[in-house]
Amino acid sequence: MDAATGRAAGGRPRSSRKTTGLVELGSIARETIAAIATPAGRGGIGIVRLSGSGLEDMLRGIVGRVPVPRQAELANFSDAHGRAIDRGIVIYFPAPQSMTGEDVVELQGHGGPVVMDRLLERSCELGARIARPGEFTERAFLNDKIDLAQAEGVADLIDSASKRAARAAMRSLGGEFSARVTEIDRAVLDLRVYLEAAIDFAEEEIDFLTGSDAVEKLQAIEAHIEQLTAESHRGEALREGLDVVIAGPPNAGKSSLMNRLLAENRAIVTDVPGTTRDLLRADIEIEGVPIRLTDTAGLRTGGDRVETIGVERARTAIAQADLVLAVEDATAVPLRNAPANSAPERGSAAGQTLRVRNKIDLTGERPGDGGDVVRISALNGDGVDALRAAITKLAGVSPGEGAYLARKRHLVALHGALDRCTDARSRLNEGFGDLAAEELRQVQGHLGEIVGITSVDDLLGEIFASFCVGK
Repeated sequence: MDAATGRAAGGRPRSSRKTTGLVELGSIARETIAAIATPAGRGGIGIVRLSGSGLEDMLRGIVGRVPVPRQAELANFSDAHGRAIDRGIVIYFPAPQSMTGEDVVELQGHGGPVVMDRLLERSCELGARIARPGEFTERAFLNDKIDLAQAEGVADLIDSASKRAARAAMRSLGGEFSARVTEIDRAVLDLRVYLEAAIDFAEEEIDFLTGSDAVEKLQAIEAHIEQLTAESHRGEALREGLDVVIAGPPNAGKSSLMNRLLAENRAIVTDVPGTTRDLLRADIEIEGVPIRLTDTAGLRTGGDRVETIGVERARTAIAQADLVLAVEDATAVPLRNAPANSAPERGSAAGQTLRVRNKIDLTGERPGDGGDVVRISALNGDGVDALRAAITKLAGVSPGEGAYLARKRHLVALHGALDRCTDARSRLNEGFGDLAAEELRQVQGHLGEIVGITSVDDLLGEIFASFCVGK
């Protein structure tokens, strides 16, 4: 985003008015807000950020002067009696060339909690109030500096659990995701214009799109939405991570696989059935995807009371998993012929099940992905790279770039837009151009929800409440 022009990434001029429900947000309260923008605790540098009106008077009260705009200046920060609170850097960003679109000041001092609290207290004495979580970014959104998807990208970048997730968040924050949505919205609008013009000027001798041309354009729009949805699904996996459960009969090598994936001896491994009694969890990263890995008790009937409880917990974890690694002992009975109580049943998981055939070092089987089964040796690591690749494939994450760190609400909106496109195509095939135009209007409504052209107050409150104070 270009701070000097107030345009979003890609040079797209923004509307000066936003709506939440039926309430216009063309202007917002100009009261000054203040917050400590750096993490709590001690540090070398701490920052107090202010945004709003009347900042020049506040600057005179804290540093004794108004600094040259957008230049870092060394200054003494003083209390109401002129006594020094700290000595540091002050930067003044007059509106509209600032991150919020309002006057913004940053006071960069030493990062002790007492110093930061005193600077924040001094700001409030001069008329500021303490900002709500995410209020700085919210004001940037309301002042057309960023759209809603970009605003969410700020929080996602901060919360990124991997380098790949951070890169995906930066693509959203930089406006790439929003630009794709806007491009699709423009194509939908163009088709709506043709359809509605054909209705309004049906008696005029004007060439309009034929029915087949309109269907062809609509199919192209659907293809673009489907592609963006697929990329967004990959981004959701990067943001949310996956719950992966290792399950199977006793002594299949589940704990050995857990240790191999973690590259450390976290789980106890013995040849005694029922060694694992409870759930053992750990976090790993595979191809940039955060994985919450769970080792479970061997699935079998019998055993003592403690083991029975462990098996019940294992089945609960299986039912809630995004992906179940169903491990079998290659030297024993194949999983498909095993008793039902010794393996996770197909369809018992909330997500998908991947069959993993372990101990191939004892059978001489070839390691790797064999279509419906991945053959590995958890003991020496053969085939484990293929297992990692299979996990990311099932997660919908490709090795390359291209994902946007989408949220569930983005996916809901995209699926809603696709459904309305399908309905519009049906109306066109039936010859009802007016009904098709109405469906396309609803397509635009779904797309507008993503970037915040149309949204509701509750949604905005929920989004920005999840931000850090100071952002």
